[in-house]
Amino acid sequence: MRGVQIIIQITILYGIYLLGNWIQDIFQLFIPGSVIGMGILFLLLLSGVVKESLLEKGTSFLINHLAFFFVPATVGIMAYFSLFKGQGIFLIPIVLISTIFVMISAGHVGQWLSIKKSRRMANLKKAKTEV
Repeated sequence: MRGVQIIIQITILYGIYLLGNWIQDIFQLFIPGSVIGMGILFLLLLSGVVKESLLEKGTSFLINHLAFFFVPATVGIMAYFSLFKGQGIFLIPIVLISTIFVMISAGHVGQWLSIKKSRRMANLKKAKTEV
């Protein structure tokens, strides 16, 4: 049953991704469809239309297996190594700086969400004890 639930949740996420790609294609936007889909998901979660619990197991599964999704990119870089041959020295600092930026940003967002969730849980417990 848990496997079916994960598949359904990942399918919902994939549908939102496809919606973002469709919007990008229709309006010929320069923003990638995956980013548009992420924005749509953010708005759906923020507005409460989609509850966090609806996607929790699917997103946890994807995060736990995140390293697997980097394999195609790594193989792609190896297949086109000749393109990186001349400019490779410039790519090293760019990759390092962007990786550090992403790690810092993700850490801050994760901490912010964790604090927000713990405050919400504390407020719920407080409300239950007052009743």
